[in-house]
Amino acid sequence: MVQISWTFQAKNDLRAIAEYISKDSKRYAKLQVIRLKERTNILKTQIRSGRIVPEINQNEIRELIEGNYRIIYKIVTDNKIDILAIHHSARDLTIRKIK
Repeated sequence: MVQISWTFQAKNDLRAIAEYISKDSKRYAKLQVIRLKERTNILKTQIRSGRIVPEINQNEIRELIEGNYRIIYKIVTDNKIDILAIHHSARDLTIRKIK
């Protein structure tokens, strides 16, 4: 089984998403965070299930899509994945530093 680690940046992204959505609905904010976290469970058995992030174009940097969000992750080894960022698809990814 693959170990999934959330980077400081990815945790901050989740927190910011929750804070923003909770201005309208605390319930929906909580549900959105749960959905984003659960979406990464597929990586435990299928590490290459996401597509290569086109803006970065590195084989080990990939993304899963959940609703309007891009879950960007890095394949560190065959047994370790780092979640790097949660990015809203309407925003420009090229202005963020993701490594």
